[in-house]
Amino acid sequence: MSSEPAAPTSVSTHILDTSVGRPAEGVALTLSVRSGSDGAWTAHGASRTDADGRCKDLPALPEGTTHVRLDFAVEEYFRSHQHSTHQQAEEQQDAPRVRDSGAFFPEVAITFAVKPGEHYHVPLLLNPFGYSVYRGS
Repeated sequence: MSSEPAAPTSVSTHILDTSVGRPAEGVALTLSVRSGSDGAWTAHGASRTDADGRCKDLPALPEGTTHVRLDFAVEEYFRSHQHSTHQQAEEQQDAPRVRDSGAFFPEVAITFAVKPGEHYHVPLLLNPFGYSVYRGS
């Protein structure tokens, strides 16, 4: 009797820029993994979001992975996508006017726990002054 190998644990993500109601294209991200709460983080993959704001090409996670961290480099995205909508959003906020870029949060790091053999889709809803994240399907 042969046993089938366990399905790989995998991660995908996408980003919606809620300030313009469109996908966030070209956002660089890295995927890091660790085993155990005290384990050291190890870089495991990197990519950029496509025209639909999706990143589907991240590698399967190594066996024994218990935690994943997605680091999104959003500062460059906001710097290169200064839409009038972003400027209007800034004008509506009680935020400091002097900043290096159009992003209050220059990077977003999402850390989550994983179980073997499951797929984790982790969408990021993003705007210049905030973000939210959830486990999608």
